[in-house]
Amino acid sequence: MGPNINYNPLYISVYLLIFSYLIGEFIFPKYNLIYLINLIGILGLLLSLIFFFSGFNIFSLYKENPRPKTDTKRLIKTGIFAYTRNPIYISFILFHFSMFLVFENVLYFLSSAGLFYWISNSIIPVEEKHLKSKFGDEFERYCRAVKRWLFF
Repeated sequence: MGPNINYNPLYISVYLLIFSYLIGEFIFPKYNLIYLINLIGILGLLLSLIFFFSGFNIFSLYKENPRPKTDTKRLIKTGIFAYTRNPIYISFILFHFSMFLVFENVLYFLSSAGLFYWISNSIIPVEEKHLKSKFGDEFERYCRAVKRWLFF
């Protein structure tokens, strides 16, 4: 049995995208940004997809299930996981933030901040506690070598 996580972050991310679109596009005003910032948002969307599929493909190569509630047989430390411990979660947050930069919908920004807070404080600690109990010193060495998020 894997960690006891109540909600799947992928589903929450998709629900937030739909909610942000429906409410933000039709109720809240848009904030016009510089065209260059829109282009940076497009690059962010592409980067978020790279993070997501890189992490997902490594799970597939190791024949592991990426859903948070499932148990794991091994600690993945290669590929994108050599640079960040949570590439799929980074992709969710970066996708929401990039949607804000591209579509100028403030609810995408708020959902990215909320998603970051929720994942950082409710999902990752539970997963890391489970991995520490399962892999012990190997996971602690991995945590010292690789950042939770890309830079911090």
